[in-house]
Amino acid sequence: MVPVTTLVTATKISAPEFTNRFNLYRSAEISGVPAPGYSSAEALKALEETASQVLPQTMGYAWSNMSFQEKQAEGSAGTIFLMAIIFVFLILAAQYESWKLPFSVLLGIPFSVFGAFLGLFLARLFDNGYLNNVFAQIGLVLLIGLVAKNAILIVEFAKAEHEKGVELFQAAMSAAKLRFRPILMTAFAFILGVTPLLTASGAGAEGRKVMGMAVFSGMLVATILGVLIVPALYITIEKIGKKKPAPVVEKKSEEA
Repeated sequence: MVPVTTLVTATKISAPEFTNRFNLYRSAEISGVPAPGYSSAEALKALEETASQVLPQTMGYAWSNMSFQEKQAEGSAGTIFLMAIIFVFLILAAQYESWKLPFSVLLGIPFSVFGAFLGLFLARLFDNGYLNNVFAQIGLVLLIGLVAKNAILIVEFAKAEHEKGVELFQAAMSAAKLRFRPILMTAFAFILGVTPLLTASGAGAEGRKVMGMAVFSGMLVATILGVLIVPALYITIEKIGKKKPAPVVEKKSEEA
């Protein structure tokens, strides 16, 4: 029997009980939240700048969880939003067999986007977690279909009345009055349906709150303004796209 101390020198040190691995590399996880007054995008950019200055060449970094989703969606959110509008436009053009009427439906989308950002801005005054992240961007894409649905209820009825010979302004006003109740019923049914997202708790609650706030506020503002503005948009688009009748040319008879 040979004592271990005759071969090696043992020293007591502190060490972690286990080591983390990420993508097969030994790693250390760093978690944090943006400071008050800064967005998550600014925080990620600051971390990247700090890592490039502090970390040695033998070390690297990678994003995970919500930060990974935000970096993946960076630059692609605008493309997805644009493609959603194009597809909705093509579907409406095929439904109405017209290239101009879909504009009276889609021009109400900016009001829903304004409402979504307004809701996130007001909510952020009380909680810094309400950011324009990937969950809010999903809510914006969802709003395209919801706002178009409400506008279709007015435009489709106004178009049918105008084709029957009713004057354009009267057709739009009749559609707004007759479709006012169905619009409110469907809109507030959805708004109240997403209300539990605003009070979510537990795992993943922050993502549900952001998406719920974006959809809730965007749909609320779009419903209030849509009933007032969509008829005006329909009248404007119809007048702009209306073809002028060709002038009648009278042929003078020639006297022999």
